[in-house]
Amino acid sequence: MTVQGGNSNAPPHVLVIPFPAQGHMIPLLDLTHKLATNGSNLTITVVTTPKNQTLLTHLLSSHPSIHPLIFPFPFHPSIPPGIENAKDMPHSIRPIMFSLSKLHDPLLQWFKSHPSPPQYIISDMFCGWTQNLASELGIRRLVFSPSGAFALSTMYFLWKELPKRTNDNENDIVSFHKLPNSPTYPWWQVSPLFRSYVAGDPDSECFRDWFLGNIASWGLVVNSFSELENRYLEYLKMELGHDRVWAVGPLLPADDLSTTQRGGSSSVSVNNVVSWLDQRGDRKVVYVCFGSQMILTNDQTVAIASGLAKSGVHFIWSIKTKNENQEGIIPAGFEDETAGRGLVIRGWAPQVLILRHRAVGAFLTHCGWNSVLESVVAGVSMLAWPMSADQFVDATLLVEELKVAKKVCEGEKTVPDSDQLGRVLAESVSESAVETRQALKLQAAALDAIREGGGSSEKDLRCLIEQLHYLV
Repeated sequence: MTVQGGNSNAPPHVLVIPFPAQGHMIPLLDLTHKLATNGSNLTITVVTTPKNQTLLTHLLSSHPSIHPLIFPFPFHPSIPPGIENAKDMPHSIRPIMFSLSKLHDPLLQWFKSHPSPPQYIISDMFCGWTQNLASELGIRRLVFSPSGAFALSTMYFLWKELPKRTNDNENDIVSFHKLPNSPTYPWWQVSPLFRSYVAGDPDSECFRDWFLGNIASWGLVVNSFSELENRYLEYLKMELGHDRVWAVGPLLPADDLSTTQRGGSSSVSVNNVVSWLDQRGDRKVVYVCFGSQMILTNDQTVAIASGLAKSGVHFIWSIKTKNENQEGIIPAGFEDETAGRGLVIRGWAPQVLILRHRAVGAFLTHCGWNSVLESVVAGVSMLAWPMSADQFVDATLLVEELKVAKKVCEGEKTVPDSDQLGRVLAESVSESAVETRQALKLQAAALDAIREGGGSSEKDLRCLIEQLHYLV
């Protein structure tokens, strides 16, 4: 591919391809907002499907230079009609990856018919098929990682090195020996996509091709910052063989309005949530939430409810409502028992606003990367309960390296001891908690990273935009 010197007067055109899961789509749209501001002079087109288009509403109204490119959601036999986002169908990552890959040919035709087609593709790491598309078109593709650099490093290691189990034991240890500190994880904590590949699933062969496509991409944009994960960012540069790795996080909502428009229906209004928090003391509330996809079992829900009741802490508990199997139902009488010190939100919760409120002091979380970064920016310590995918790696970073979290449980079916959970919940909002002090230090580093004019992430963002202009 020939590198040109940037003599064209037309602004660079970038095609953004998100993956339709809340934890992937939202940070890439936040990055898109940043690319469209600060005088960057970019033309941006965002690929979406009809039911996901509403997530772009605020972005499109704020930036006339951004245009949607709407395709029908491609058919997959295991995805019911009307489902276009992973939040509406737990455990749908695999079929959605397959479905979106069918956009290759429609996008190819769109490119060929466009009078001023994009010179770049920025696509989610779960859209590795776009690497072949970019190669066919002779343009550059950048991978966007909504996961942190540590987690992404483990993914790249798996698909390049192809470690195998020595036996059928799910506790067989996998050593990531090329990574800093040579972390190890039992087999059951390794990427489910990779485990299905090793198990011989014939449909999984394309996953390796797509992840190797990510590794072969021209550039990498990570939702992280150097003060948080510098050793892993440097590892990725070494592993990829170039320095086109930009850490531009924490990617945050553009304003309070976009923060409150991110979710769906809720049993409690945003104003009522804030009013409830306003009546609590500083850093005395524990926020409990396990992300947009995870559905707790009834046993887990009972254990959490019992732990909260025994702890005596003030709390907000956000719990999913879509539940065909009647799992995760809060025990009868719990809300009456904890009336006055607890608030249960069924459905979507304004998580960013909750975490940033002065009353919140700890966060019981599944360690999804968006939740991690939102907690870091808010200066809130975490109680880690990783459940799947890259959450186990995130928990290692938080608990062992950064010391801003305490692990309370692990595994999507594991049930914690309610007595122990109650004690940890009570300790998490005590003034002597070590994790709280560390969280406040990390908050300062995060805010400095995104500081206008001199923050490390702001510098990386400017460098990225300059590269996009220079190479047109």
